[in-house]
Amino acid sequence: MLAKVYSCTTFGLTPYLVEVEVDVAGGLPDFTIVGLPDVTVKESKERVRTAIKNSGYDFPARKIIVNLAPADMKKEGPGFDLPIAIGILAATGQLNSVFINEYVLVGELSLDGRIRPVPGVLPMALFVQRQNVNKFIIPMENSTEASLVSTQSYSFHSLGEVKDFLERPDNLQAVKQTCLEDYIARNKANSVDFSQVKGQRNAKRALEVAAAGGHNILLIGTPGSGKSLLAKCLPAILPPLTPEEALEVSKIYSVAGLLNKDMPLITQRPFRSPHHSSSAASLIGGGNIPRPGEVTLATHGVLFLDELPEYRRDVLEALRQPLEDRIVTVSRIRASITYPAKFQLVAAANPCYCGFFGDRLRECICTPYQVNKYRSKISGPLLDRLDLHVEVPRLTYQEMEGEKSGESAEIVRQRVWAARGRQLARFEGLGINCNAEMGLAELQKFCSLQREARLLLKEAYMSLALSARAHDRIIKIARTIADISGSEQIKAEHLAEAIQYRGFEQKDTNI
Repeated sequence: MLAKVYSCTTFGLTPYLVEVEVDVAGGLPDFTIVGLPDVTVKESKERVRTAIKNSGYDFPARKIIVNLAPADMKKEGPGFDLPIAIGILAATGQLNSVFINEYVLVGELSLDGRIRPVPGVLPMALFVQRQNVNKFIIPMENSTEASLVSTQSYSFHSLGEVKDFLERPDNLQAVKQTCLEDYIARNKANSVDFSQVKGQRNAKRALEVAAAGGHNILLIGTPGSGKSLLAKCLPAILPPLTPEEALEVSKIYSVAGLLNKDMPLITQRPFRSPHHSSSAASLIGGGNIPRPGEVTLATHGVLFLDELPEYRRDVLEALRQPLEDRIVTVSRIRASITYPAKFQLVAAANPCYCGFFGDRLRECICTPYQVNKYRSKISGPLLDRLDLHVEVPRLTYQEMEGEKSGESAEIVRQRVWAARGRQLARFEGLGINCNAEMGLAELQKFCSLQREARLLLKEAYMSLALSARAHDRIIKIARTIADISGSEQIKAEHLAEAIQYRGFEQKDTNI
């Protein structure tokens, strides 16, 4: 007898419907799964067989063929256990239901018949909502995740509960939907406050500019000067996630299997800080079937790369395309997947191998050749894509012993949010959220320079040997500084501040 059950899985971040066809026929006992299953799906034969028996049902000693259609798409993950088991029960007459084709089922089975959670339920629920088969059966532990969308979702603990429900589907209410705005309001971010950082007034100002315009930033300073602490302060002054952004970030974490089952909606901007030994695949994304990397997990948040020159050269160069295009495409023989990479990069670096080049108290023991070699680990094209280069000097004794000073994150946040508000109004309808995302057309339209500012930019372009990319990024930074000050026009003082953030590659290395 033939039975058909609908299931769902994801390809990258894109869900698609899978028809699970189960045929139980005469012949020698055999259990075969076809349709490009991976190792995890092939192993489901033993989980399904044992779960059916331990749930009190009969597993047929006959020839069973399971086809996962479409057959040309690679199937991975344990989420097909439940639909395969239901298909076998239906094909053997142990499940009598005319409603079985009205539901999409996903879930991993334990050996005792319990249903375990699976990754990717949030994007699947959004996808099922738009299909003709728009009722969703999921594991109980994924119910909070599915409640974020309006899909008719039904959650269960065991295989037996699903069978009983499909035979009498009026006995259970769908999972109640959660209001995204209320959920975000209840889960506010707790980040390091600027007022906890002693000194470093210039670095704090640069981080404010970076937050207001969505710019990438490089912090250069001696060990222990506070670079990492400053980077951790950035999320506290960034605007909160909108419901749309929170849903997009949560979908990424759902597919990656990183969602907290008790807090399935990401309400705080991600702050990812991979170790400098990370591979290119872990940072950009990859694998036989590509998975999201750190640049994707940092979408709508911050990617912090500490000790930037210590990363492998191929890893750093792999960042070029995501920084420029805000997407990353991972290609394999069987698949080519595009992931979002809308992150803000914060990088930290020492000025040399020993870390004390330019320090006012400790002498650097590196030769000029070693200093240049260390700095050349960060290529010119990558430096061009880092908008602000900021020195973080050693704190004086008076700054260390003095009281924590400076503005709180709340005061800085108000200025940042006001600047972002001006940008959203300026770019309304253009699909742009901040100045860092402007293209050439937006630069020409929204970044008019006063005469003095234009002359200053010309002089800086010639004397600093700036690239065309650096030229445009200086204008974007100046536009952000003007927005913070509430000015519609970019003045000479705004441009002068922007230029002084582009000096790392021109620093003299003579000792």
